[in-house]
Amino acid sequence: MKDAITAQGIGKTYRLGEQATAYGLMRERVADLFKAPFRKREASAPKEPFWALKDVSFTIGQAEVVGLIGKNGAGKSTLLKILSRITEPTEGRVDLYGRVSSLLEVGIGFHPELSGRDNVYLNGAILGMSRNEIRRKFDEIVEFAEIAKFLDTPVKRYSSGMYVRLAFAVAAHLEPDILIVDEVLAVGDAAFQQKCLGKMRDIRSEGRTVIVVSHNMATIATLCQRVLWLDAGRLTMAGATQETVQRYLSEGAQYDMSWVPRHPSNAEFEYHSVSVLRADTKEMTDSIPGDVGIDIMFDFSVVKPLSDGRIELRLVNDFGEVLFTTTSADPDLRRNHPWSMGRHTFTCLIPANLLPPGTYRISVTHPFGGWDIVHENILAFAVTEQNSLAAIDGRAGKIAPRLDWSRD
Repeated sequence: MKDAITAQGIGKTYRLGEQATAYGLMRERVADLFKAPFRKREASAPKEPFWALKDVSFTIGQAEVVGLIGKNGAGKSTLLKILSRITEPTEGRVDLYGRVSSLLEVGIGFHPELSGRDNVYLNGAILGMSRNEIRRKFDEIVEFAEIAKFLDTPVKRYSSGMYVRLAFAVAAHLEPDILIVDEVLAVGDAAFQQKCLGKMRDIRSEGRTVIVVSHNMATIATLCQRVLWLDAGRLTMAGATQETVQRYLSEGAQYDMSWVPRHPSNAEFEYHSVSVLRADTKEMTDSIPGDVGIDIMFDFSVVKPLSDGRIELRLVNDFGEVLFTTTSADPDLRRNHPWSMGRHTFTCLIPANLLPPGTYRISVTHPFGGWDIVHENILAFAVTEQNSLAAIDGRAGKIAPRLDWSRD
């Protein structure tokens, strides 16, 4: 396999407090006038260097789909900007073999005063394509983005979802050799995200390279062949997707038996705790035999009138795959349910003999007005091999249910 990207000893440093450029907007220049009297005092203070990336080396081959993961502040965005030639590394070098198209932030690469149609041609020209090449792809781009009705509207009037649809359609269809996609896809709706994932698989099948950043490990696990894991600006691990995601999720996993929010939200809905218990003894625990049910207990208060809603629980396995999502409205076969004022306890039972041995993580939602705030990976627990059907014969499957059989 030929290389598409080779990075050798990349480092990027900033000096905290320095202006990034000599040019600025009018509001920044007004702010400069305000700060002028204090500039001498500020100039005497040393600027502290900050290494956003340090000694990062890797190789990505042609026709590979590679994930880039890491916590906020790990250096992912800085690395993508270097690969996209938006900024230069302080040290080291990057060799890119082919034409690069990137989708890093909503709005980047679009001129707000131009229409969607004009921006398609502008982006194609930036990529070095001729007008005829762009015209051949134009109808396909518009169909994919689903914005034909707004094609001649200035993009400054687009919603963030429309922006993302057009931006991805342009980036993916103008035949880049290397496509770089940041977490920006999270802005789109679920159906469009699935459409984008399918397109990225198509790009790989055409022999081109994709780099994708996501905090959604299920996306990384299903789409990527390899994963680069950044932590505090350094490359912690580069390897097969399953192994790397498993190591990443295991590091810093919380095995507390109960989660309590650090800061109250001062909203209509307040969590007091979310806990993991054995269903048989009601004991709080992070280690449960395979043949014992698991209670997830929600202790909360509704302190102000709250519109109809629900609590959502999502269970993720060791590989970042979402095994299931369940909500407090499911027993009523409805999308939402009404809330009553006061303190409440909801309990969700995960049946015995459902999960094979392994580690599982819980994410929950927090009703907030008409929205749901997601608390990711608040708790983790282990299902042990004790009395587990999956442990008896090593059977395959992401779940290990004990099902009813009848015999004539």
